[in-house]
Formats: sequence, structure tokens, C-alpha cells
Amino acid sequence: MNIRLIIAVLAAKLASFISRRFGGRGSSLPGVVARKIYPNVLTELAGQVCRGIIMVTGTNGKTTTNNMIASIMKSCGFSLVINREGANLITGVTAAFIRHADWLGRVKCDYALLEVDEASLPKVVKEVQPQLVVVNNFFRDQLDRYGELDKTVKLVSDALQSLPQVHLVLNADDPLVAQLSVTTGHKASFFGLAANQRTDTGTRQTREARFCPRCGCELHYRTYQYSQLGTYSCPHCGFQRPTPQVEGIKVTTGNTGLSCLVRYSGGETAMSVRTQGYYNLYNALAAFTVGYLMNIETRLILQGLLRYKPAIGRMETFRHNGKPVLLNLVKNPTGFNEGIAALVNIPGSKNVFMAVNDNDADGRDISWLWDVDFEYLAAYQNDIEIFVCSGLRGEEMALRLKYAGVDLQKITVTKELAAAINEVLAGPGETTYLYTTYTALWPTQKVLCGLAVKEDLHAESLSPLS
Repeated sequence: MNIRLIIAVLAAKLASFISRRFGGRGSSLPGVVARKIYPNVLTELAGQVCRGIIMVTGTNGKTTTNNMIASIMKSCGFSLVINREGANLITGVTAAFIRHADWLGRVKCDYALLEVDEASLPKVVKEVQPQLVVVNNFFRDQLDRYGELDKTVKLVSDALQSLPQVHLVLNADDPLVAQLSVTTGHKASFFGLAANQRTDTGTRQTREARFCPRCGCELHYRTYQYSQLGTYSCPHCGFQRPTPQVEGIKVTTGNTGLSCLVRYSGGETAMSVRTQGYYNLYNALAAFTVGYLMNIETRLILQGLLRYKPAIGRMETFRHNGKPVLLNLVKNPTGFNEGIAALVNIPGSKNVFMAVNDNDADGRDISWLWDVDFEYLAAYQNDIEIFVCSGLRGEEMALRLKYAGVDLQKITVTKELAAAINEVLAGPGETTYLYTTYTALWPTQKVLCGLAVKEDLHAESLSPLS
């Protein structure tokens, strides 16, 4: 019996209770406390997982992909450790195990599903040995924290290379991700979308990877999905999009979600998810690939994906006075651009809310807002009744909209968050769409839960393709 482990777990559970009692979430603090008392706590707890550990990393979609995998695993009856709320630093990963452990530090679970921040991946894999690692994409994100994109890619590549054995699940459509199969030397399975699948309207996005990650020559793209994701090849060294083992075709979008056919070695099958946003198809395909590699029945994989419910701020849906309300986390140009594309393609008139903070977790440098294609949004402003800007940097958000060409009479700045949310919900639009950066997300969701009804779509409301 490890007395230090027991003391660390007890103290961490107490810290979690106190944090929640005083309005906190307790998603990271228990990890901080436990690691101070016993630095080996994560290694000890993770070593008790019975069947295996799966990690998800990359810039966008970590929380959604991890939770989609969890939904699939639950459809099979597996017990799980998961950092569901997106606390993805090493303290949050530790806290997830502590939450599942009993008072003696015993963990009983089949699998651990861990969303891991790209910059934290090197630290986490030193203490936890995953069997599968999913890498979704690489985009510029919080330059003051991560630095330039090539630094992030190298951090992840080096961390994966340090593992003695692991199976990678990689996005074939992102050249920065696809290269990892070569740079790490590990076995990889690929997922992606077939060319020319996008039927909705897209923004004029910045391409994060114009140049071949192997030789530095300019990549040739036959088609784009969004940002640098697409069908690419290098005319100099021959590097090109690998053939995915799991590929989405015949994409359709609806009011309640997304559907496509999935082509894989077992044939073709219809897949549906109850969430908006074209980018969520990549998250679903990644989760499908994990299920396929684990030899889970296709029927159970599809069932799990259909039962997936969006996490907080991941195209979360509400109703206010009978009108739909959507809440979406935005944290970098690519994610915001995709959020704008989702907004523009919603029929009818809209009210728009944008809360921008610059706390440490958001990134102090908000210059990334000038890389977002708000000019594209301004071109569709006839369908938007009001823009309400809030948060610590609400004025800068309003200024960005002004220079994008949005009518100033439509823009208001309301610093107090609850007042701003009430204001946008009272707008005349048929749909209200709320964008928030990370530290504004939980306060916004808390206010929304007091004013609107959170929707719980039933699986029957979105039938698979026939």
C-alpha cells in the first residue's frame, strides 16, 4: 500500500470538493494538489488501466473527438477514465484519474481516454504510455504560448517519437499531420474526406501549410476542404495525401446534424452525428477509425456517434422563447472561420454575440482576430440583425468588425456579460449565435442555462443516410 499515493488522492479529492463548493469546476486543481504531494501520482494511477490508453491531440476538435470516442466505447459497455471537460494539461489529465479513483488510490476501468494539449504532450507521455494516439490537425493557436506552428508540430512529433510503440490515427487531409507517420516511424492509420465534399459556403481562409513539410517546396492542391486540409501533393519530392483507411463521401448537412457515407475496408456505411459544423465530420471520422481499429462492431460505432452530445461550447444548442440558440468556442483563426461558415449557412435572420477575453488560458495576444475572415461575415450582414460584443476585449472585437465593413449601427459593446447575453437573446433574429473565447465560455454557458433551455436531441431525430 502506497501511503503517499493515498494521501495525494485524499487531498486532491478534498480540493475538488472545496473548489466545486465555491463555484469552481475542480477540473485541474485536484491534479495540482496531488502532484505537489506525490509527483508520481499520474504514473501510478494510469498504470492501473486494464485494457489500454487512447490520447487525442492537435489544435482543434480534441474535446469533441475524445467525447465521440467515449460515446462509442460506452455503447460497448466499457468503463472509462476521461477528461471530458477539456482540462487537457498534465494537471487536468491527473485530475481525471483522481476523480475516478477511490479513496485508496485504486482505479478500476477498461480504458482511459485522454485529450492532451499539444504543448503538454511531451510531459504526459513521459508518465502515461498510450496504445493509440489521434492527431486531428495543426493550426496557429495562441502564438504567445505555443510560438510558430512548426514548433508545435515538432513538439508533438518528438513526443510521439519518444514512445517505444504506439499506433497513430492521423488526418490524411492535413499535410502537417500526415507527415507524422514518417517522422515518428510509428505505424499509422489515416482518415479523411474525399475531394469536393463541401457543399456549404466557406470563408477565404489562411492556408497554414503552403510548403511541403519534407522538402520545403510549395505544395500543389487539387482541392481544399478548409484551411490547409485537402488533396495535396509535392511536385518535387513526391510527398502527397496518403490514401485514408477511413474516408467520408456523399456529405449532407441538415438542421439537426451531419451525415455521410463512410468508405473503409469493411465496405460502406452511413454515419450521422447530431452536431453542426463541417469540421465535426473530421472528428467523427477520427472516432470511427479508433472504433474500427479496436474491432468494435460497425453497428456499435455508428450507434455511439449518433448518441454523442456536444460538450460545453462545441456547437451546444439551446432554446430561448422558442428560438434556437447556439454556443460555440473559438480560439484561433481557423476555428473562428469555420464558426462563421456555420453561421452564414443557417437560414433566416440572426443575432450574433462575441465575447473575447485575453486571460492566460485565452492567450494574451489577440492579434489573431485580424486573421479571421470577418470581411466574409460582413458580406452576409443583411441576414444579421445585431452584433453584441462583450468580454475583456469587447471593444477590440467591435473595432475588428468595424474595419471588416459591418454597419456600425448594428454593433454594440456591452462589457457586463450577463447584460450582453440578455441583450442578444432579446434581438429580433430568428436564431442567436454566441461565439466565446475559452475563459468566457463557462460564464456564458452558466448565464445561458439560467435563461434558455438546453436541447437534448433524440437519436431518432437524425436518421442515417439510406
